[in-house]
Amino acid sequence: MGRWQERQARRLRAMYVGGRGNAAARRWSRAWVRLIGSGLGPRRWATLEVLGRRSGEVRRFPLGLADVGEDWYAVSMLGECAWTRNVRAASGEVVLRGRGWGPVRFVEVPVAERAPVLRRYVEKVPGGRPHVPVRVGAPLADFAAVAPEFPVFRVTRR
Repeated sequence: MGRWQERQARRLRAMYVGGRGNAAARRWSRAWVRLIGSGLGPRRWATLEVLGRRSGEVRRFPLGLADVGEDWYAVSMLGECAWTRNVRAASGEVVLRGRGWGPVRFVEVPVAERAPVLRRYVEKVPGGRPHVPVRVGAPLADFAAVAPEFPVFRVTRR
């Protein structure tokens, strides 16, 4: 990774200290939610809509998805966070907005099966790379070592 890329990665990580987005991250998130939710962008980008576990209101989060074979997966680049807890509280019943998506179910992937998904995620979702401490092209064992820290959900049609 070059010096410029490392500085950029540090800036992105600094926007999410403690697993929560700062004011700048929240502004970017709102902009991405609008853009992606309108269907612009590749299928890999989606806006997650899930009921808040405490408020009961719809919460929206932009996500980059990983495809492995025929299946699609959502990875939490921040590890355990608000959207992962909301998804579990909603028993996985969520809506993905974006190109070709709709009502879906998120099924949590066991830790032992996450490594290939994390590898694909790091390859295909540049915004998630700074948060996953494994470089693109690293051996699968390196991804397996960090798999417990990153919740992964398989996307299934309802």
